[in-house]
Amino acid sequence: MTRRQILRLLLGLPAAPWAVSAAALLAPGRAGRAQAAQPRMREPLSNVFVFAQLQYRGGEWDPNPLGVGPLLEELMLRTSIEPAPQRQVLTAADPQLFAFPFLYMAGRYEFQAFTPAEVEALGRFLHAGGFLFADDALGRPGSGFDRGFRALIRQLFPAQELRRLPLDHSVFRSFYLTRSVGGRQLASPFLEGITIDEWTPVILSQNDHGGAWARDRQGSWLYQCVPGGEAQRKAAFLMGLNIIVYALSENYKRDILHHPFIKRRLNL
Repeated sequence: MTRRQILRLLLGLPAAPWAVSAAALLAPGRAGRAQAAQPRMREPLSNVFVFAQLQYRGGEWDPNPLGVGPLLEELMLRTSIEPAPQRQVLTAADPQLFAFPFLYMAGRYEFQAFTPAEVEALGRFLHAGGFLFADDALGRPGSGFDRGFRALIRQLFPAQELRRLPLDHSVFRSFYLTRSVGGRQLASPFLEGITIDEWTPVILSQNDHGGAWARDRQGSWLYQCVPGGEAQRKAAFLMGLNIIVYALSENYKRDILHHPFIKRRLNL
């Protein structure tokens, strides 16, 4: 599904899609911009959104295998986006990488360094309009996945560094208006990202969003969310949906911030 297609869908959404209760959202048991760089993002084979996840060597690339399904259920219920029922797992060297605008990278421990070919391919993906959401399941800054991911970012963007995203960033209003990051744990109260010309192709969370989304086969939550409980879990789902919509539609919500209703909601 392209950004243009998803924007058409979003323009037909209700005026206040964020007006949903925590009980409704969390009820258990429910089934850089495109440049001249080559190759550019390819047209997907269908209009279905595919949750693509990056597999890598070492560490633990899939710390929450039961986290993606519940998020995709909420995506289908709360938005006009039709998700594929299963995630797509691929490596940085996979030729299919450029068919998916959204890429999820999760982990708990430090991982093996990417090869030069993998770094080059992932860099082209991000500079050609692709988006990467990194989810640290350990949540210890400077160690484990965090250390490995920051080393990778230095290879991908040698002239930049991850920076805190302000609360007026488009990801906090791309679908729901929110000021909370959420997650299984609150290792950090903010998101970090790499921003190029007002587009943020990389966002990092240290709060284990996948752990907050995860349910067991009977529909029960796998983990408690600490210290904020179910409100923190709700925030994790809202942010997950916002990140997907942001990845597909870029800064469209920023472009309409002059709308009085949105300004009132944000106390601007």
